[in-house]
Amino acid sequence: MIVIYGIADQLNPVKAKLSDLIHQAMQLELGMPEDKRAHRFIPMAKEDFYYPGGRSDRYTVIEINMMSGRSEETKKALIKRLFLLAQELIDLNPVDLEITIKEQPAHCWGFRGITGDEAVLNYKVNV
Repeated sequence: MIVIYGIADQLNPVKAKLSDLIHQAMQLELGMPEDKRAHRFIPMAKEDFYYPGGRSDRYTVIEINMMSGRSEETKKALIKRLFLLAQELIDLNPVDLEITIKEQPAHCWGFRGITGDEAVLNYKVNV
């Protein structure tokens, strides 16, 4: 699951393109299938979104929650691909993008009535 935060009037106009580029990066770097898009957008009022100095109102945070198992190289490639695609496709300056990967063991995930370690997935986690 991926959660994306930003100021509403900046985030809302690019939501669809941002979702597409995030999913493209997930497919290219993690081998995620087409039907595994789980994005949650949190558009915020400017007065509720505090961010570091040197950023513009386009500052966007992408939190990627996933089962542990991907290699360090794979995770770094995903982050770099996201920076590249965001700059190319929605003209988002890398200084205005923060990406965090949060990993949990498969047994900490629950979906389809089972835990992640019990699930048979149509993609690989250990890449």
